[in-house]
Amino acid sequence: MIGKAVLESSGGMTVRRVCRWASLVMVLILGFGHPATALGQAEDLNVLSRWIEWSDAPQRLQRHLNSLAFQHLDRRSEALQQLESADQWRERQQQIRETLDRIVGPFPERTPLNAQVKGVLQKDGYRVERIVFESLPDFYVTGCLFVPDQRQQPAPAILNVIGHTGIAFRGAGYQQFLLNMVDKGFLVFAMDPIGQGERLQYFDPDLGRSVIGGSTAEHSYLGIQAFLTGSSAARYFTWDGIRAIDYLVSREEVDPDRIGVTGLSGGGTQTSYIAAMDDRVAAASPACYITGLAWLFASIGPQDAEQNFLRGVASGIDHGDLLIARAPKPTLIVATTRDFFSIQGTREVVQEASRAFAALGAESHLSLAEDDYRHGFTPQNNSATYAFFQEHLQLPGDPVHVEKEILSEQELTITPTGQLSTSLGGETVFSLNRQEAIQRVSRLEEARQSDLAGHLQQAIAAAKQIAGYLPPVSDPQPIFRGRYQRPGYSVEKYVIGGEGDLILPLLLMVPDQGEQHPGLIFLHPDGKAAEAAPGGQMEKWVQQGYAVLAPDLSGTGELGQISDAVAFLGVQIGRSVVAIRAADILRCAALLDQRPDVDTSQLAVVAHGATCIPALHAAAFDDSLHRLLLVRPLISFQEVVMNRFYKVTGGDVVASALTAYDLPDLAASLAPRPLTVIDLQDQQLQSAADDQVQTQWHIVRQAYQQADADNRLVIQRADAVEDMQDFLPSPGENR
Repeated sequence: MIGKAVLESSGGMTVRRVCRWASLVMVLILGFGHPATALGQAEDLNVLSRWIEWSDAPQRLQRHLNSLAFQHLDRRSEALQQLESADQWRERQQQIRETLDRIVGPFPERTPLNAQVKGVLQKDGYRVERIVFESLPDFYVTGCLFVPDQRQQPAPAILNVIGHTGIAFRGAGYQQFLLNMVDKGFLVFAMDPIGQGERLQYFDPDLGRSVIGGSTAEHSYLGIQAFLTGSSAARYFTWDGIRAIDYLVSREEVDPDRIGVTGLSGGGTQTSYIAAMDDRVAAASPACYITGLAWLFASIGPQDAEQNFLRGVASGIDHGDLLIARAPKPTLIVATTRDFFSIQGTREVVQEASRAFAALGAESHLSLAEDDYRHGFTPQNNSATYAFFQEHLQLPGDPVHVEKEILSEQELTITPTGQLSTSLGGETVFSLNRQEAIQRVSRLEEARQSDLAGHLQQAIAAAKQIAGYLPPVSDPQPIFRGRYQRPGYSVEKYVIGGEGDLILPLLLMVPDQGEQHPGLIFLHPDGKAAEAAPGGQMEKWVQQGYAVLAPDLSGTGELGQISDAVAFLGVQIGRSVVAIRAADILRCAALLDQRPDVDTSQLAVVAHGATCIPALHAAAFDDSLHRLLLVRPLISFQEVVMNRFYKVTGGDVVASALTAYDLPDLAASLAPRPLTVIDLQDQQLQSAADDQVQTQWHIVRQAYQQADADNRLVIQRADAVEDMQDFLPSPGENR
């Protein structure tokens, strides 16, 4: 492959040698010994430009994580190919259920629903009951129960879960669907998902909207906090649905043996989860969702947080398993051919799951209805769904879709203010997750107080596993991309290989004077060029005598940005962006170690902002990083989950971290290596209060005291710092 040849020697004329010849030719053309700047050329500190094989650099991390996900999914597919008998498929079903219980659950004990009817609206042929119940104590769920006047006694009921629309089931398309179901004799319970309808988690009454954004933004925002504690947004969504079925079967009008679930888009997600994890669902029809994770990742990528299981792919779970778990119960997959959820993937998933249904003697119980349309409802698909439930919930009738007169949003408003937060208050996903976080943090603190040294040893081992850290396995093979001469030092440009097909563009500044210079790795969230201009921080370190290497870590500089989609992809496969960046920092250290003009015996790392997180991980995992200077580092993951609002991104945290460690544990593990911390930041990326620093970093001070290295730990506020250069020794100093 050409891309690998760029980073690996394979005999003959390598690309590196070609580059050297090209450089020599350019020197001869331009004039031997004349620096580029003297010839009037402006500096270009980009490293990857005008190189075809690196033109996809901003997408490489996502593609790399995709390749790892595909390996997991391929192994799963190979295992399924071996299944033939009914007993083998039943064993697979049991594995799926146990895995789902572990990665989505375990679910809490059932508590009283305390259901209330907040009002009744009589319409022509049906009534609407405005319902509030508690899926967890004081965690309210709003919904409307549509009860047809003419119905069987008892009647089949449909739980209608809703996709990503702000007003939830009050939207016109959703109403057309559910009112048709009601007209055909089904009771329909339509409920507001978390972050939608009357259940906005971050509602601001003064603004009249969520301060976070739309429904998917809310889902991911709360989902990041849940992931940190080892939970997930999917857990809360699924439990709401299970408790909604509890409510339905409590109604005397409902036949508990004839419960169906359906929903479109995000409602298709919820339908798939609920129907796979609640045996009471007699018939299920997820719409515009099922496609298979390989096809999802290869196309639009992972979606908002509730659509991602914690280590789901690494645990061998794909969309098909949500269907296989249901066999032989009736299941209809509804799809559209022009959906952004790949129809090819939908067809393949249905074909795969059909083997389980066939083995269990119910091949006809899994079917696919599709129409030529974009993402959304169509009359043809709606009619197919009505017919499916009419057949399998034993309610014969006409399946034709008929346009209905819909209700106003006001008619379907349940609470006095239109929002739970300003009507009933109660818990939010944040507050519930915070309760779990308190328990996690309490256990961490107990372990620290019991045996700090033993705890730190266990914490580092757990951090490597939880973060998905893979140490570099080979020495970097640098590709030289050019040099600029500046007064007193040179600026060299390189590319080295990262994990898999990942690459790291680098700048290396080397002083002109002296044969060997102490090494320093400079990390900035805006990338290698952030402080690389004349007069910038990197130049100051060079003038102090350091050889300074600055990389673009994944998601910085020329390597693009880290979206929630990339972070959630890492969550699915158990590989955090933080751990990948940590390994790349160590690749930078290895590169400096190869240079005869760089002394790495006292290798320093200067990290700013978000890059302090992977720097801490890298230093905790490998003692080749001798001293750290962290500028504006996050004080702890704890602060992210303990506070309702935060500004840390999904790529800067490690899912499940708080089950075993936090950032102060990593810092404490560095003792007795020199550690300087300037201006610790809270979850809002503002200067942390003194009491926060005192409380959360006390174990760092304790560890340095136990190592008799108090003088090697410096924690300063920004206003007490005049010159950061004072915190690292000049060449020849021993401190």
